[in-house]
Amino acid sequence: MSRTPPEAGSRKRLVEVTCGGRRAGSCTGAAMETLYHQTNKQIQEVQSYMGHLETSDKQSVHLVENEIQARLDKIFSNLERLEILSSKEPPNKRQNAKLRVDQLKYDVQHLQTALRNFQHRRYAREQQEKQREELLARTFTANDTHKKILDVANMLGLSNTVMRLIEKRAFQDKYFMIGGMLLTCVIMFLVVQYLT
Repeated sequence: MSRTPPEAGSRKRLVEVTCGGRRAGSCTGAAMETLYHQTNKQIQEVQSYMGHLETSDKQSVHLVENEIQARLDKIFSNLERLEILSSKEPPNKRQNAKLRVDQLKYDVQHLQTALRNFQHRRYAREQQEKQREELLARTFTANDTHKKILDVANMLGLSNTVMRLIEKRAFQDKYFMIGGMLLTCVIMFLVVQYLT
């Protein structure tokens, strides 16, 4: 004669009470259906929040992102519970239940990826704006650059006469460059004229 432990009897009574006297298998089916529909509704709400994310201003975008992430975390916990409930389904319904849960997982992973992509785009856009502001704040002129070059050369120990020779050479090189460009243009013009 085997006796069931008192804990097993109390669990059975608890299941009968929570399921309204129905068998445990039908209780998990009803609980799974309810949780499935709740999770599906939450996914649709997150999808609508994703639409709000694109139109929200800079100040509230973080709040919307946090709200979406909190809802996604809740959905993931529901999916874990749904996996457990789907494994407790009767064998003839188990395959269909697992497929439905897998479809929800796919939808949630798609939403999670979309949120990450949005955050990445927003971060890149903010970095570009920050760099643009830094560039606009800088004011460079040719004279400032020339002064900086002279300062560097002085730090390297070049004398003033060497610096004047370098400046004179740079001035001459500019004329050679302009002359070379003009000569090249004239030659190209003559080649086109005489060969066509």
